[in-house]
Amino acid sequence: MRVKGLAPGKDFKLYPGGGRDWDWSETGTRHEPGIQPADVEELLAHGATTVVLSRGMELRLLTDQATLALLEQHGVVVHVAGTTEAVEIYNRLAEAEPVGGLFHSTC
Repeated sequence: MRVKGLAPGKDFKLYPGGGRDWDWSETGTRHEPGIQPADVEELLAHGATTVVLSRGMELRLLTDQATLALLEQHGVVVHVAGTTEAVEIYNRLAEAEPVGGLFHSTC
């Protein structure tokens, strides 16, 4: 994947004002049970009020229910989609609101 201002990579964590590589090993993320609450905490810390979660190109990446509960507790709007659709959603929303996203470009 290519993200403006970042080196090419396969997984990204984007938030209002920036982003970085998304290293799953930081939080123990695996395809199942999926995206962990700790994965989205950095997005919240940077002021994201909407979050886009990518499931990968083959929709193999799940999202842990605890992650969705955390985002709901913070009143965050969540979009979960395959990577191609997630990128489109993120790019559209980023023009008008503080959005964060987790993007998995493979499986």
